[in-house]
Amino acid sequence: MSHGLPRQIKLVFVLQALISTMLIAMGIVLLGMAVRHGILHQRMQAEAEAYWSQRARDPAHPLPKTSNMESYLDLGDPPGADAAVPESYRQLSEGLHWLPSRRLSVYVDHRPEGTLYLQLASGDIELAILLTGLSSLLLAMLTIAVISWLSYRTSKRLVSPVSWLANIVSRWDPRAPDIDAIASSELPVDAGREVRSLAHALRGLAARVEEFVTRERDFTRDASHELRTPLTVIRVAADLMLADPDASPQTRRSLSRIQRAGRDMESVIEAFLILAREAEIAPQSEEFEVIDVVRHEVERVHPLLDGRSVELTISDHGAPRLYAPPNVLNVMLGNLLSNAVRFTERGHIDVRVHPDRIEVRDTGIGMSREALARVFDPFYRVDPERDDGRGMGLSIVRRLGDRFGWPVALASAPGEGTVATIHFES
Repeated sequence: MSHGLPRQIKLVFVLQALISTMLIAMGIVLLGMAVRHGILHQRMQAEAEAYWSQRARDPAHPLPKTSNMESYLDLGDPPGADAAVPESYRQLSEGLHWLPSRRLSVYVDHRPEGTLYLQLASGDIELAILLTGLSSLLLAMLTIAVISWLSYRTSKRLVSPVSWLANIVSRWDPRAPDIDAIASSELPVDAGREVRSLAHALRGLAARVEEFVTRERDFTRDASHELRTPLTVIRVAADLMLADPDASPQTRRSLSRIQRAGRDMESVIEAFLILAREAEIAPQSEEFEVIDVVRHEVERVHPLLDGRSVELTISDHGAPRLYAPPNVLNVMLGNLLSNAVRFTERGHIDVRVHPDRIEVRDTGIGMSREALARVFDPFYRVDPERDDGRGMGLSIVRRLGDRFGWPVALASAPGEGTVATIHFES
């Protein structure tokens, strides 16, 4: 889950403080080790130089010895060998060595006269370095904490107007955004030029969105009335002409086609208006028999099969009753049937009605996997040379199905036909 900008800034500063503290601690440790080695090496080298200088004047000069230093001298083979030299020291090369197991520093100085071993218990030096390092670390941590806190407070104060603006905009109703809430007079006093520019841009955008929503709502209302009126006139005129007993059979067939086309156009207009309405506005619904819609659509497309050896059948396996706009199902099933008729030259088209779905099975040309992946895209046509449609039918079917919880699925293979299914979710 994403966090707000102030919290993200706080996490960044905390992480920055922790990383800085770790790096400084490592630096102090390494620096302390280097300082310790340098100090001990310089001190013990000076001690060795002083001893050899004294011994050159007085061969009986005693070895250096203090409360924390022991010395051993190895003058070579017997009789001058010093048996007191620890055997482990004889294996050491020239220079300063640290023996952690004994917490001792050993300095080895090879000369032609012999080898001098200086053993130093460097506890006091280590303690001094440790205390200095800890003090430096605590001071650095305190400095980092203070600087990070002050930087965080400054950053939080800078981004608080952005957070305030985001909080206000997140509560907007897209259909009627409250642009007065982010007017210049309502902005926080510490809002900078960038925040004021952003608020100004959001007010302009919100105003345009509100105009668009109003225009779309007006169009839906006007189109609902204006498009139905001429269709009603056409249907009434066709009914009156059909009532004329002197009308010829050819005229009656033409008038019947006009009536069917008028009803189909009303269904399409209703579907478009439903898609244009906002999701919160429920369309006019009624309880209807699904099998009645299926029979109506089958009867509508049946004349399109004239001259083709295609059998169109209905299989009722328990058709349900639904409470919804019946015109929506008319449009969805009508488009699926029209596609089946258009791409089936021989064989059969079977409309199977189940309690939870409608299946339209055909023995047409089928579709490839690539075509199935794009068939619901607007304006996509499987076979542009033989498809006289505009590639909008299945797109409309998918959108209507998504709107009413009737998902549409297609299964097909080239040369094996297609199965289109409308699922009725409970």
